[in-house]
Formats: sequence, structure tokens, C-alpha cells
Amino acid sequence: MSEQQTGRLYGVGLGPGDPSLMTVRAVEVIAEADVIAYHSARHGRSIARSIAERHLRPDHIEERLVYPVTTESTDHPGGYRGAMEEFYADAAARLAAHLDAGRTVAVLAEGDPLFYGSYMHMHKRLADRYPTEVVPGVTSVSAAAARLGAPLVEGEEVLTVLPGTLPEEELTARLATADAAAVMKLGRTFPAVRRALERSGRLADARYVERATMNAERTAPLAEVDPESVPYFSMAVLPSRVDAPRGASGAGEVVVIGLGPAGPLWLTPEARGELAAADDLVGYTTYLDRVPVRPGQRRHSSDNKVEAVRAEFALDLARRGRRVAVVSSGDPGVFAMATAVLEAACEDPYREVPVRIVPGMTAAHAAAARVGAPLGHDYAVISLSDRLKPWEVIAERLRAAAAADLVLALYNPGSRSRVWQVGKARELLLEHRAPDTPVVLGRDIGGPGERVRTVRLADLDPAQVDMRTIILVGSSQTRTARRGDGTEVVWTPRRYPEA
Repeated sequence: MSEQQTGRLYGVGLGPGDPSLMTVRAVEVIAEADVIAYHSARHGRSIARSIAERHLRPDHIEERLVYPVTTESTDHPGGYRGAMEEFYADAAARLAAHLDAGRTVAVLAEGDPLFYGSYMHMHKRLADRYPTEVVPGVTSVSAAAARLGAPLVEGEEVLTVLPGTLPEEELTARLATADAAAVMKLGRTFPAVRRALERSGRLADARYVERATMNAERTAPLAEVDPESVPYFSMAVLPSRVDAPRGASGAGEVVVIGLGPAGPLWLTPEARGELAAADDLVGYTTYLDRVPVRPGQRRHSSDNKVEAVRAEFALDLARRGRRVAVVSSGDPGVFAMATAVLEAACEDPYREVPVRIVPGMTAAHAAAARVGAPLGHDYAVISLSDRLKPWEVIAERLRAAAAADLVLALYNPGSRSRVWQVGKARELLLEHRAPDTPVVLGRDIGGPGERVRTVRLADLDPAQVDMRTIILVGSSQTRTARRGDGTEVVWTPRRYPEA
């Protein structure tokens, strides 16, 4: 059948509820249509039809698409999903019959047709068979922000839109990382959404909007809303943080945050959320530069060799009511800032300052993942830096770990002022390990200068190692192999041979 012989399908966005917010194009399409289709529950009332009612004509053919099930249970053999799939297939067939007869069909949709709308199920089944146009509409998110009179996102902020039907743990993680957010489809999900907001530390900022632009519109701080009063057509909104007050609560704390080995792909959701919520950021300049600049936050950078001074500075800020994030590369508890902060926090005058540690991906684990699983069995983590402990202690620990046949992750292997430790460590390890023991050299993992190589222990060259390199030394059981695609993998079996 040619295109000229069929009718045209329209998905018509009606906006959030106020008929005056319909677009001119939406009104034109409704006026030209032969068939007006709209979804409704079994009670027969349709919000979409009520929005467009003033533009309907007596000669319009109306197709009421009644959901077989909404929130109640169903005895359909395919369950809820099966019942809905059958319904959408039947509804699409009814509309196709009109289109085949040459009639123009306008499917009404609250908000925007392709934004969590039922129209999209018709679109997916019909748009490849009939000429189709989608008329966009004002979304409920835009309407809610307008009714709150608060900027939704500004500058480089990112808006996150979430359905309240997500699992509570997932909601919590996503809300913790969001600059601004809208959580839709509340109703029965409201208690879980409220808990997720509270657990993510965002409840105080959350606003509640019900039936935006409609006659029964209601807005309120979300924390004050009675869960029993929340309908499906309501939304939780976290507006822009740009002009949100910082440091005004008087409840200061220090959060020590692991950034992982490189850029934002290595950040945990918890770390993202804590960084966004901080009033002040404190850290070594190189690591602080990896954290995006946010309006209203203060940044305090310093040299890498003043950990104790940096820790006391952060604790002093927290005593004055500031929420302080101290940043570390990798995990803050692995040769990093967590120890420095806790050492100071356990002495006067900082004993009462709250301190929390947020973990991060370690350099050892990141490098191991790049080559396979060299840390698949027991392993030891040792820093080769003798700035804070004597080399004799380092050497003793290297011998003990090597004699125990542990895989080794060696941090801080060298710098401009320390050029001999790697060579000495190689000599000590060769007393207990075979010359062909696999050694992984991972430099700048996740960064633009990333380089990962596997060499024999006997061939470990100190000149190829610097402070941005981590060294993974295999045990007697560590294996290497070249796979079908040419890549070399390294792993340590989980099973250790019996003596």
C-alpha cells in the first residue's frame, strides 16, 4: 500500500496539564485529525483527553485505549508484562485499521510523547509502517521547575531524571552523584524515594511537586510530605546546586575521598556525591585538579609532602562548621591521606570532629585488571619509599613476603631523589624468585600516558620506573599466556599446590 493511500500517525504532546501550555502545532494536528486516541485506566477518565477537550469536535472518532491493569494484580498467564504487551499489540492493531483506511490518527500524550509516555509503544509498532510525526510537548520536569521558581540546572551541571520505580539502592547511588535530579512516578514509591534521598544526604534540598500546572497543584519541601497523600502524578526535584548555601549548617565534618587512579570513570558514586556536597576541597594540587570546579566551593591545594599540615587545615575548617573533602589518589587508606587525617583527628583539639573515609579504586587493582588477575591469590602491598620508614625495614619486609611466596604490589618505587630502591628490591627478590617471574609495570593507569608492560624479574630496569608506576611481582605460581587475539594475560591461580 503506498504512502498516499494510508493515513498519517501523530504523537501529540499536550504539555503538563494546563491546556494553555499546549503548543500551536498540537492544536493544529488535533484540528486536522480524523481519529483522536488516548489512554485511560478502566475507570474511563483520561487526563490527556481532558487537556485537549476544548479542541475536540463532535465528528472526531475517539479511540479509548483502556489499560487492562495499572497497579493491581492480574491473572494473565504472562503476568503484568504479558498483559501489557498484549494490550499494546491490540491497541496498535486498532490504530492501524484507521490508518489503513486513510484516516489521520492523533494519539494524545501528557507531557512529551517520547518522555516516559505511553505513545512510544504505539510509535515502536507503527512508525515504520506509516508516515509519522511526533509533536513535542512541555515535560512535567520543566513544568515542575517552573512552578518551584528555582533553576533546574546551570552552567555545566547535569540533570538526572529517574523513575521512582528503581530499586532503592540504585536510587540512593544515583541521587548521591546527581547535580540536579527529578524523580518521577512517585505514588506508592514515595517512601523508598524519600529514604533514598535521606541516605544520599539530599533530603534537605528535595522539593515535592504534585500535578504541576493543574488545578490540584501542590508544592512543598519533600521532607514535610505525608506519604499517604502522594499520587502517581507527582515528582521529587533536586534543583541546581549553584546558588545553594554552603557551610551554613554548623555541622562540620571531614570526608577523606579516594579518587581512584585517574579520571572520572574511576570514581565511585559515593565519592562523586561527597565531592559535590563539600563546602571545601583540600588536597595535593595534582589530585585536586582532577575534581571539577563547582560554584560556591572553596579549593585549597598544597604540595604533596605536607600531609600533616593538610590534615590539620582540613580539621580546622570542619571545626568552623565547614563540610570538607580531603582528596587522595587511589584509595585514601593505602599510603594516602586517611592515615594523616586520622592521626590528627585522634588528638586535641580535633577529637570531636566527625571524620569519614570514602574508598577508591587502588592503583594495584587497576593495574592488575589491565593485564588479567595477577593478584588472584594472596598478596602483600609494600611501599618502597624510605621517606617515612628506614630502608632496613623495607628490605626485611620484602624478604619476608618473598620467602612466603606472596605476590607483591610495590608502591612509590622511585622519584628524582630516589633512584636505587627498585634495583635493590630486584636483588632481594631474586634471592627467592626465579629470574623469569612475571613483573607487571603499570604507569598512569587510566590516564593519557597509560603504559602497561610485563617483563621478567631479571629484566626489571629501574630506569623504566618512576613515582607514577606501580610494580606487581608475581609469585612462583603466577602465569602468563598469549591469547588468540595476541594479548598477553597474567594471572595467579587461586589453588596453591600442596607441600
